[in-house]
Amino acid sequence: MIRTTLLAAASLAATTAAMTAAAQAEVKVGVITTLSGGGASLGIDTRDGFMLGMEQAARDDIEIAIEDDQRKPDVAVQIADKMIQSDKVDILTGIVWSNLAMAVVPAATAQGKFYLSTNAAPAQLAGRGCNPNYFAVSYQNDNLHEAAGAYAKSEGFSNPFIMAPNYPAGQDSLAGFKRYYEGDLAGEVYTQLGQTDYAAEIAQIRASGADSIFFFLPGGMGISFVKQFADAGIDLPVMGPAFSFDQSMLPALGDAALGVKNGANWSKDLDNEANAAFVSAFEEKYDRLPSIYAAYGYDTANLMLSALEKAEPSDADAFRAALKEADFDSVRGDFKFDTNNHPIQDIYIREVVKEGDVLTNHLVSTVIEDRSSAYVDECKM
Repeated sequence: MIRTTLLAAASLAATTAAMTAAAQAEVKVGVITTLSGGGASLGIDTRDGFMLGMEQAARDDIEIAIEDDQRKPDVAVQIADKMIQSDKVDILTGIVWSNLAMAVVPAATAQGKFYLSTNAAPAQLAGRGCNPNYFAVSYQNDNLHEAAGAYAKSEGFSNPFIMAPNYPAGQDSLAGFKRYYEGDLAGEVYTQLGQTDYAAEIAQIRASGADSIFFFLPGGMGISFVKQFADAGIDLPVMGPAFSFDQSMLPALGDAALGVKNGANWSKDLDNEANAAFVSAFEEKYDRLPSIYAAYGYDTANLMLSALEKAEPSDADAFRAALKEADFDSVRGDFKFDTNNHPIQDIYIREVVKEGDVLTNHLVSTVIEDRSSAYVDECKM
């Protein structure tokens, strides 16, 4: 049985049990993710996917501590410092947001800890800021937006309006879209992180003469925008990354999301054995369909477990080499790491559809094959 410590809400008895587990555990893993506030659904799915993979492995030599970063960089740093210095974790993972990753990852890897990213993968860490102990299991931030840009170009859109929040992932988002779209824009806007009122931006879109819109607004931001955009009655094709139209968000978005095309590197209908088993097991355990965040969490657990079969984190060189081999069955099918420890993988377009009464995504096409990242040549590892 895996020993799991939920430190954010631990009682005295649980803390005592955790100390006993810590004394026995050979490997300690710290999961820092968002479990409260507007982005909680993303962190909850990340945690649940990761824990499903760990529970299936039934390892009794791994201690897992899970804490809520509250989507605040200073809180994430405090948790990471405690996990590293007091709890003596070997591996960190779980952060959803790129600004939190930038606050935590460089310091963690500088102290010799391994960080396996379940989601956030900013350009800075894929290029000049790469590190041998940092592995992005998910993607590089630009990738899913690049897919939307490639789709916009293939569909002949000539004047899209693009929008994202002003933080590292938002900046990567629009850079990625423009890299593959390569055309004129009706407008380019950065919003505030956490913004919920988009009246001004919707007025700009209406006046811009745009023939389509691409936006990246994860979590509650995207829910607010989609509903307000639908209420405004603007009839434009909508594109985004999977983050803005993923399974964790679709119930809140409702029918306003139907027909939206989104870039993704995973979908529940991706045809491979590992994915079918994951979707079935997740739905059985949690009574809901998995999101892309859950898929990343699950893959991260299985990557880590595959490396632990070959080496311990205390033997850093051997463990690093075992991670690099990526010797596991990814729910995404073919998966390998490039020289900057970011994946090489296919990127798809999905469409929001309805299965009975349930909103979900179906694969439409593969738009970029064997994509690495735009920053790999800047990495000097």
